[in-house]
Amino acid sequence: MSYSDFTLESVATKLGITTQQENLFPDLTPTAVPAWLIETFGKGTQLALISEKSRSEFIVVPVLLTSRELSNGQLAIFSGQRLDVDASAGLVGECDVILAIAPPIPPLRAPIATIVEAKKNDVEAGLGQCIAQMVAARRFNEAAGRANSPVFGCVTTGEVWQFLRLREQIAMVDKRRFYLDDVGRILAAFQAIFEQSRKFAIS
Repeated sequence: MSYSDFTLESVATKLGITTQQENLFPDLTPTAVPAWLIETFGKGTQLALISEKSRSEFIVVPVLLTSRELSNGQLAIFSGQRLDVDASAGLVGECDVILAIAPPIPPLRAPIATIVEAKKNDVEAGLGQCIAQMVAARRFNEAAGRANSPVFGCVTTGEVWQFLRLREQIAMVDKRRFYLDDVGRILAAFQAIFEQSRKFAIS
C-alpha cells in the first residue's frame, strides 16, 4: 500500500483520521497577482487542457512559483519527492509536490504542506491520498523534533484548489474551494500557510 491507495475511508480505518469542515482562512484578502503570472496563464491556458501533466506544468507550477516569490524565496518546492515514513502503515511513495520552509536542496527538511494533483479532475478522490501524505509529513517533522509544526494539504485540478489542515486526529477540510479565476485568493491561502508555519521553520 502507498499514498495513492488511500481513500477517506482507509485513512479513517488505518490511520485513525477523521474529517470535518472548517474555515481555514478567515478574513482572507486576495493577493495582488503578478503580471508575469497573468501573462503565463494567457499563453498556457489552452495548452493546459491537453492532459493532467500539462495542467501541472502550465497552471500548478506557476502558482507555486509565485507563492515562492511572495515568500522572498523562503518557500521550497520539492516536486516528485519520495516521503517514505512507515511502510507498515502505507506511508510510502512519491508526492506530487511538497512545500517546505528550508533551503531548496536535498535532503527534504521541514515539510509544511503536501499537494496532490487530482486525477481525472476528481478532487474528492484525491483527499484520502493528501491526508495520508499530511500524516506522513507530520511524522517526519516529529522525528526531526518539530512536533508542533503545522501541516497543510491541498488537492488541485489546476482549476480547483481544495485546502486542508491536519490537527491531531482530524483533517480539517476548508469549507471553501478556490478557483483559478480568483487566483489572488489561492495565492493568499498559500501565504497564510507560509506565515502560520514560518515560526517553526529551521535555518
